[in-house]
Amino acid sequence: MTTTMSSATTLVLVLLTLIATATSAPILGLDTFLTHQSRYDRQASNDSFQFLPSTLRHSLSLSSPSLSHSLSSILSLTLPLSLHVRLVGPSFPSSSATLLSSFLSASQTSDHFHVITPADAADSHRLAVKHSLHLDVSHSPSLASQLSKTLASELAKTPASLRSPLVSVAYDSIDRIIKQDFEKEKPVHGVYLYFLDLGPQSKSYAYSYGSGDSSPGFTKCLGSVWTGSDRYIWIDLGAGPVDYGPALSGDGVLPKGEFHPLAALHGPPKAQKALLADLASLVWSAYQVLLVPSLRIPVQYENSLIVQFIHVYGGESGKDSSGLDWKSIERTFMDEAKDNGLLLGDQSLSFKNYKVKYSECSICSFAIARSINSYTSRFLFDNYTLIASEYLDSKRLHQILSDSAEEFRRVAGFPEEDFGRVLPVFVFDLDYHMLLLLDRYHQTVAFRDMVIAVRTRNTQTVSDYSCNGRPVFTQMRELERPLVGSILQSMWGVSPTHMLWSPRHNTTLVDYMWSVGQTPFGPFSEISSLSFVQKDAARRNVLLTSLNYSISSAVDVLESIAAHGGERKLLKRNRHVEFVQRWNFFKYKLDKAVSAMSHLDFEMALYYMRSSDHDVYAIHSIVYHASQELEASLVCFKDPPFPWSFVFMVAVLLLLGYYISSREHKLFRSKSKQF
Repeated sequence: MTTTMSSATTLVLVLLTLIATATSAPILGLDTFLTHQSRYDRQASNDSFQFLPSTLRHSLSLSSPSLSHSLSSILSLTLPLSLHVRLVGPSFPSSSATLLSSFLSASQTSDHFHVITPADAADSHRLAVKHSLHLDVSHSPSLASQLSKTLASELAKTPASLRSPLVSVAYDSIDRIIKQDFEKEKPVHGVYLYFLDLGPQSKSYAYSYGSGDSSPGFTKCLGSVWTGSDRYIWIDLGAGPVDYGPALSGDGVLPKGEFHPLAALHGPPKAQKALLADLASLVWSAYQVLLVPSLRIPVQYENSLIVQFIHVYGGESGKDSSGLDWKSIERTFMDEAKDNGLLLGDQSLSFKNYKVKYSECSICSFAIARSINSYTSRFLFDNYTLIASEYLDSKRLHQILSDSAEEFRRVAGFPEEDFGRVLPVFVFDLDYHMLLLLDRYHQTVAFRDMVIAVRTRNTQTVSDYSCNGRPVFTQMRELERPLVGSILQSMWGVSPTHMLWSPRHNTTLVDYMWSVGQTPFGPFSEISSLSFVQKDAARRNVLLTSLNYSISSAVDVLESIAAHGGERKLLKRNRHVEFVQRWNFFKYKLDKAVSAMSHLDFEMALYYMRSSDHDVYAIHSIVYHASQELEASLVCFKDPPFPWSFVFMVAVLLLLGYYISSREHKLFRSKSKQF
């Protein structure tokens, strides 16, 4: 069985390689040349075209595609991603793998990557690059018995809860075994998704993701999914059923009952096709949200990334550091950066801390006072009562801070950074005893150029969310986890796990199904650490932004050539040959970058993208100079013949008119004599 699984995995990887490179013509020796260049020039600071041997240059000039073919080929780049589904448990008969694959192959189509908030309002939400799912489904019967025994042991030693019908089981007891199985598959070039059916158990259960139990003032949200730090996910279909989401109204709720795919094994027994249809829905959701999530914002590559923590504190607030441990936030990112989990190439990440006393910062008090708004709510006590509450308008606060950046820099005493991407994180720690949130609901808000957070002396409040029938409490003094999520959005463009751009709806969809467990986003998780979802997205977003820019630049060049009559008319003989060589070399590097990204080799993809920038620049230069030298040609026409006949007729008419006018008197006089 192990041999069959490894053979299937090898076959999928081979197919992925063939698909990813199918669009590029095989040129003997070019791969070897680029591999050699990547070893000696890892940052691609030199133009590799200048070092090409004449034989390879000649090979690049053999293929001269038309403008329409070049345009279609560069707009059809597709990033294939491999998802290995493992069926663990007795509910999956031997035909399940084939049937599940057929369901997904019938429903899925390649789609574009999307960005939720484009760089400009007029820009499209759709990126030029597509993605496609490549599925590998197999059974893991040996894993089921081990997991089932471990779960039964955990349930036996865990007392039933008085507050919940579900027994809380620590996720790491199951995760430890699945992680060991995943380690056996290394090296992997995809993501593994485990569906667990561990058979009937003595108690209803769900998984807890932190220490301690729920209390009247603190709700622990139980779930049935886990996303690992490595590239694996597991879903226990026997856990629950769980429910979480907006308590009163709103999108994205995970409802209680057997109708949601996560509760496929609960309720009346289902037919095999109905069960696998639910699993296919979960696979597709995991692919869209976790493997190819939407970009929050486009992110350009910068060598230096700097996060500036700016703590604006009141008189007593500055002494209470609980819930705002800067070192803990910094450690979350630096640990991942050291493990090559967030940064690309020669990028560096640094954190700087600054403190500003609120009473000594006039621009701070002005910004807060100007941004406070009020709203009213109706509550039913003895009768309906109208209560007025305050909140901070994050957009107005952002505008004031942006317009007063120089003044704030002077007051805070921190220097202006000359290079790199700088992300200021403003934390307003106010001596205010009432509840004060950003836009009524948020502790932190991420903008493209900054993060804004606020906390007051108020310790907690009941949020508008519920989990397993209990209200979710927001700990108002705890800002570490919300800040981690906001920094991910602003610095790396990582979308929250409950947000996805839908081109069909032309809006952002909200679904909280994946917002439990290891994620720094959403109100239901307690964990600040990053899963592979956030780490892969952080690096992939930079590459996708760069790739989209390169494709857009290439399309502009092709449109410019078409406007000048085509490459044959615009480019002279020598320039046309160089253009063809450069174009084929550029397209080859893009194909190699997409292939590297499909194998999750982000470092190699970065090399190809940076190397292709030299070719884009050279192609622009060739077309620009050719258009400057293009001379307008004048085509001379013969003058039309002189209209002698028309002039003769006019002359005759004039003479006739003159004759009649001169003889008019005599003619009328002779007429009068007759009468």
